Amino acid sequence: MTLLALDWALLIEKFVLIAIVIMASLVIAMYETYIERKVAAWLQDRIGPDRAGPFGILQPLADGAKLFFKEEIIPNSSNKFLFILGPCLAMMTAMMTSAVVPWGDTINFFGRTVHLQIADINIGILYIFGVVSLGVYGIMIGGWASNNKFSLLAALRGASQVISYELAMGISLIALLMITGSLSLKTIVEQQINDKHHLWYVAYQPLGFLIFFICALAECNRAPFDLPEAESELNMGYHQEYSSMKLGFYLFAEYINMFVSSVIMATVFWGGYDMPFFNAAAHSANFDAIIGIVALMVKVFIFIFIFMWIRWSLPRFRYDQLMRLGWKVLIPLALFNMMVTGAVVLWLNNK
Repeated sequence: MTLLALDWALLIEKFVLIAIVIMASLVIAMYETYIERKVAAWLQDRIGPDRAGPFGILQPLADGAKLFFKEEIIPNSSNKFLFILGPCLAMMTAMMTSAVVPWGDTINFFGRTVHLQIADINIGILYIFGVVSLGVYGIMIGGWASNNKFSLLAALRGASQVISYELAMGISLIALLMITGSLSLKTIVEQQINDKHHLWYVAYQPLGFLIFFICALAECNRAPFDLPEAESELNMGYHQEYSSMKLGFYLFAEYINMFVSSVIMATVFWGGYDMPFFNAAAHSANFDAIIGIVALMVKVFIFIFIFMWIRWSLPRFRYDQLMRLGWKVLIPLALFNMMVTGAVVLWLNNK
């Protein structure tokens, strides 16, 4: 009787949505590698990939095929179970973050209202931080299981970096949560859409957004914070001993993390699927949902471009500079922003 009482339509709806989100994330991550090469070529006055397909658009498929058919090597002295678990964990945590993101409003499908969000939980931001915190275990396990001192040093760097910058990132979001009063990403987007001043939260929290963005660069191991992959100091970094699709998982996880971080920034600070100067009341719900998805993706690709622009423009920090920036600059700034926000919210509530 319990099985019969299940809402099978809801289960099918969620499974389809999960499949679409996973496939879209993988395709976007795959073509981020192509876009990054093109952006790097543009910034350095080069052509970039142009051999595989028109304008080189099949280059990601060629790279993927190369990784699939490369020889699979597991060092004899490694812990084989953990050696395999590391990249799997990095990939899994990168994908799980997208479960609470509202990709759009609702669509009507065969008389059924479908919410374009896998799970609208009331602790969405806490869920994201919990999953992101697990991502460092993929780096740590991979570096330690390789039984290679360079990989281990890179993994330790990655763990220290994530701990340092997650503190500032969390504190910057606390200031925002004082304004929203909710941890649900769907609620945060709706508040921005219905704001009486027609402003997104980046207008109320510019310093908080800047801190969050810098910390996102560090969380994704992007330059100038890519110290766990410092080739000149640690050879290849924490994935030095990896080959074939295990290496591919680590590389893919970085690009998926960059995509998801951009989605979260667009959702929390830049209105999510809200399209400015667009009259939703004049169109059907399905058309509005499509426009919302397009608006979110445009914001996301702007952030991805900025990620890449920074990588190919700024030199890598020294490790002591990276840690000093996290502990002595960003955390005090985030605490200052939180206290000022708390004082303003308290003053407005007591007016």
